[in-house]
Amino acid sequence: MFLALGLILSTGVNTFAQDGEPATQDTTQAAATDDTTKQAAPAEKPADEVVEQTTVVTEDAGNESMNQVIKNKFIEGDPVWMTPVLICLILGLAVAIERIITLSLFSVNKDKFVLEIEEAVKTGGVEAAKEVCRNTRGPIASIFYQGLDRSDEGIEVVEKTIVSYGSVQMGQMEKGMVWLSLFIALAPMLGFMGTVIGMIQAFDQIQIQGDISPAVVAGGIKVALLTTVAGLIVAIFLQLFYNYIVNKVDTLVNNMEEASIDLVDILVKNKVSSTK
Repeated sequence: MFLALGLILSTGVNTFAQDGEPATQDTTQAAATDDTTKQAAPAEKPADEVVEQTTVVTEDAGNESMNQVIKNKFIEGDPVWMTPVLICLILGLAVAIERIITLSLFSVNKDKFVLEIEEAVKTGGVEAAKEVCRNTRGPIASIFYQGLDRSDEGIEVVEKTIVSYGSVQMGQMEKGMVWLSLFIALAPMLGFMGTVIGMIQAFDQIQIQGDISPAVVAGGIKVALLTTVAGLIVAIFLQLFYNYIVNKVDTLVNNMEEASIDLVDILVKNKVSSTK
């Protein structure tokens, strides 16, 4: 009996030991797997760095997309008609910039110049006043020089000279404005022509396919209208420059007229010219 009890106890111990070994092995393998996972997991970047990189990538994508959109629209609008519109923009800007620079150089301080002329007439006579005109740029100085040059012929001759030469100066100030007006009118007309031709091509596609497909109609109309949009944008842009130049010319003309009256007064006041 004791022998049988000992056999049973020894069998139970051996079975318990065998059952406990797999559990230990599983635990060891799980721990090793966790260590491997921790080693393989990449280190997370700081949140600020991730946000900064995302912002830079987004800005670059926005800049590239804007340039790409302009290129795509230019190509979609048919370069045959978009190119002339672009040429109108370039030539119109060239004329406008040249006029703005020239008119800015023509601008002088009218009141200061009139005082210099009056002082020169009082101290050195007509020749001294003409020297001041030679050293001063702009249409006002040119008109004064012509008036002073004929001061010995009487005040009426001086007035006629001022009026005649003033018209010449106005023509020089408005030089190139006709071309700017042409580009303003031509750009939208080219756009409209491209639109009409694009519509004709869209209807030709419909006729060829024999069916009114919304995709064909919408695509053709979109491409056709791009030329009109481009022409209108160019015309609006150049019109702003045109109005600014016209205002600049009007200001110079008003200064010329006021200065001409001052010149006549100076000549009469100093008895340089007399009424005949």
